[in-house]
Amino acid sequence: MTDPADPVGEPAETTHALDELDHRAGPEAADAVVVGAGIGGLVAAHTLAARGLRVVVLEAADRAGGPIRGGAFESLPDVPLDLGAESFAVRGGVVERLAEELGLSVEVPAGLTAWGYAAGRAFPLPAAGVLGIPSRPWAADVRRAVGWPGVLRGALDRVLPARLVDTTDLGTLTRSRLGSRVADRLVTPVAAGVHSAPLDRLDVAAVAPGLLDAYTRTRSLSRAVASLRAAAPAGSAVRGFDGGVHTLVNALVERLDVRLGARVVGVERVPAVERAPGDAAAAAGTSTAHPGLAGPGGGNWLVRIEGSQAVLAARLVLATRPDFGPLLTAGRDFGPLPRDRSIERPISEQRTEVGTKDVQPTEVTPAPYGEPAPPLALSSDLTPPAAPERGADIRLVTLLLEAPELDTAPRGSGMLVAPGTAPGTVRAKALTHATAKWPWLAQRVHDAVGPGWHVVRLSYGRIGEPTPEPNAEEAARDASALLGVDLTGRVRDSLHQRWDGSLPPPTPVYRAAIKQFEQAVLAERGLDATGGWIAGTGLAAIVGHARRTAERLGEPGAAPDGRC
Repeated sequence: MTDPADPVGEPAETTHALDELDHRAGPEAADAVVVGAGIGGLVAAHTLAARGLRVVVLEAADRAGGPIRGGAFESLPDVPLDLGAESFAVRGGVVERLAEELGLSVEVPAGLTAWGYAAGRAFPLPAAGVLGIPSRPWAADVRRAVGWPGVLRGALDRVLPARLVDTTDLGTLTRSRLGSRVADRLVTPVAAGVHSAPLDRLDVAAVAPGLLDAYTRTRSLSRAVASLRAAAPAGSAVRGFDGGVHTLVNALVERLDVRLGARVVGVERVPAVERAPGDAAAAAGTSTAHPGLAGPGGGNWLVRIEGSQAVLAARLVLATRPDFGPLLTAGRDFGPLPRDRSIERPISEQRTEVGTKDVQPTEVTPAPYGEPAPPLALSSDLTPPAAPERGADIRLVTLLLEAPELDTAPRGSGMLVAPGTAPGTVRAKALTHATAKWPWLAQRVHDAVGPGWHVVRLSYGRIGEPTPEPNAEEAARDASALLGVDLTGRVRDSLHQRWDGSLPPPTPVYRAAIKQFEQAVLAERGLDATGGWIAGTGLAAIVGHARRTAERLGEPGAAPDGRC
């Protein structure tokens, strides 16, 4: 029997973790802990909190949001800009439903065509495609990109036997059915631009959900794309928010207990503590000492934070790759942690430069590349798989241009660029003409400085290649070549953003290993994992996965104490 005077009284054979809990006030109690304040962690925390649970979100970096970040030009401080993700896919409607909950205004982009750039030529991307794979290989917009030889080879997809296909990766799939010109000039700019990896590193099921099933049904890759497009909602496939995608992070952080600079150094399961007879507060879950410790079986999660008070909870969500170091040894005291370290200002007002020593987007001090992450103190099955290779280092340069020639949006909403081979070719992998794409931004820029001013963003960095820091002059040269407008001397302001080591490529082997890790996590009661490292690229994928994760973890009986 426990001693009612001892908040966590425990028999002598208690593990070292609970021995430490006897010191002073012990760990802080919560219903759930989320490690990582990227968008996946924030959405999971929001979903759990909506069930009435007390949730603590721990983030090692000095800002929340992961690859979602806001900023502003020094010369236009009242015009918000996205310096990370700037749109989301409408697939499944999960992001739009979340926006409705948070009171955010969803914006539809201008109805402009996106363009591609390959072999030194700019061309409108085919209107009906998936990751650049056309649904009609003979269409005029496809012919402009790949020429008649590419059209004739691509059209063979409709008559080739279905067995003549290689589904090893996105590159082999496209080449085996539609040929090299379609793969190099259409699919490479789109898919490699979106995922920052070459086609041979991309798992088809991960980057194009449903495509292989559609191929099995239709026995043709172009027909499969057509069937997926027919099932998609009409209109643009992406949306944004008034004020930028980073407003989503602001809205979530305002509603949650988010603690920045909280570096997690260990996680372990501790035995559940038997209630003292008559401890009604604990039984009801209202005790302020250790709610969640009551109840037999399973145990709870002790989350250790460097230099701060640990947190004890019945539920744990790993919303970033759990590359924790060794667990703290028994007998170490828990230091104090402020009760509320939430962000006190919108992220659009936070600094926009990320130093090389900063922890990069929602990382928990990763192990060196090439080394497997140290295991959680649970079982070897819970060691996350090592990434097959380092993700690309991404550099974004956002330019404020005084260029009335861009009023006509000569390259639509933006461009995706195939890798160049000749010296002096365009190094940017993508360009977004932000003021052409987003009417809300065009209006704010016009209101601030008048007509003829534009915001253009260029993205640099491909996997397996060094990414030298681009300056505003290089970005302006690339923009000139891509847009067909001489922008020399037109740059009025610029912003530079770096993302070191983006998500690793979703290779088939890595995705299979991640799936195995997920299954091992689900076998642990009260534990789940989410975030881009598991769900994949894109807000729609991450938000949907985080929602499902939190809903599953919030179900009655999901936590060790059996409470919902």
